[in-house]
Amino acid sequence: MEAVKLMMKTLLGATALFAATLTAGTASAQETSDNLVAGDTDWSVFVEDDPTECWGVSAPKETRLTDSEGNATDGRRGDILLFVFYRPDGGVNGQVAFTGGYPFASGSTVDMTVGGTTYELFTEGEWAWPATPEDDQRIVAALKRGADAQLQGRSGRGNITTDTFSLLGFTAAVEEAQSRCTS
Repeated sequence: MEAVKLMMKTLLGATALFAATLTAGTASAQETSDNLVAGDTDWSVFVEDDPTECWGVSAPKETRLTDSEGNATDGRRGDILLFVFYRPDGGVNGQVAFTGGYPFASGSTVDMTVGGTTYELFTEGEWAWPATPEDDQRIVAALKRGADAQLQGRSGRGNITTDTFSLLGFTAAVEEAQSRCTS
């Protein structure tokens, strides 16, 4: 559990570095971030040197927000991002993480569906991640084979969010991030 808390602290710090550039678009990110090393597809790769961290990241292509009855509703959300993270000093090799841009309902999970298979991500605050490194490996393998990933979560207010991420460039992005940050 301590390793998970350290990972979440690292991800929270890393998010501030590049979240604004992702929401502005890849071309803008390339012009404004010295940490961006690849970003020609729907996935971008960032590298940080101190400490050494690398991550592939994408914003959703489509988002949907419904109330508990399934009716479309309006709501404000922060950054919505899907990551695969590498940090050699912490032994992190392909950690999947998702931030939904709002606090998830306490005790809830996020369902990630890729190629017809659903994976469960556990939540804390605005973040969700798989339970084990083995789950991370299974999810990364599925993401490499898939065309898109759909993540569905429930907010503390009871609203349901559904975010769809393109996987165009996913394999190249995670391989680039991994090659720059091998443990």
